[in-house]
Amino acid sequence: MKIYTRKGDKGTTALFGGSRVDKDDVRVNCYGTLDEVNSTIGLLRAKLGSDHEWQANLHKIQKDMMDMMSHLARPSDCKKENPNPKPEDGPAFCEQWIDELEAGMTTKSDYFLLPGGNEISALCHVVRTQMRRGERLLVSLMKVDTVDDYILSYINRLSDLFFILSRAEMDKAGVAEEKWQLFLYKRKKTVE
Repeated sequence: MKIYTRKGDKGTTALFGGSRVDKDDVRVNCYGTLDEVNSTIGLLRAKLGSDHEWQANLHKIQKDMMDMMSHLARPSDCKKENPNPKPEDGPAFCEQWIDELEAGMTTKSDYFLLPGGNEISALCHVVRTQMRRGERLLVSLMKVDTVDDYILSYINRLSDLFFILSRAEMDKAGVAEEKWQLFLYKRKKTVE
C-alpha cells in the first residue's frame, strides 16, 4: 500500500468513520496539535537516551496520546465504534508521577519560571506549551461536539506534569531556576 492517496490534495481529510472535513477544521487542528506534542515528546525521549528513568512513563503517554487522537478524530454522530482503548486512568497517572517527582525535589514549586535551564528542561517547557495550545483547541472542539471528559482532564494534567518534569530535570542537574514571580495564590498569602 502506498503512503500517498491524493485524496487530501483539495484540502480535505478523512475523519474516523470516513466523513471528510477541511484540513483546518477545529477537530483536525485539535488532534493535529496533539500530534505535534507527541512528536516533541518523541524528541525528548531521544534526547534522554534509552536507559533514562522517564522512558517507560513517556512511552505510556505517547501511546495514550495516539489513542486520544483517534477518539478525537471520531465525530459523536459516527456510527462506527472506535476499538482503541480510552486512557481514562491518565489524569490519575499524571498526578501520581507529579507527586513522586515533587517528593524527590529539593525545592517547592512556588514560582512562575522562565523556560530554559538546560536542553531537557527547555524541551519539557515546549511540550507543556504545545499541550496548552492543544487544550485550548480541545475547548473549541467541545463547543461544537461532545468529547469524553477524561481527555480534557488528561491534557490539562499533562501540561502540569511537563512543568514538573522541567523542574525535576533542573533540580537533578543542579541548575538554578530563573524565577519570574510567585504564583498568585502564594502572593495573596504573603500579603495577608
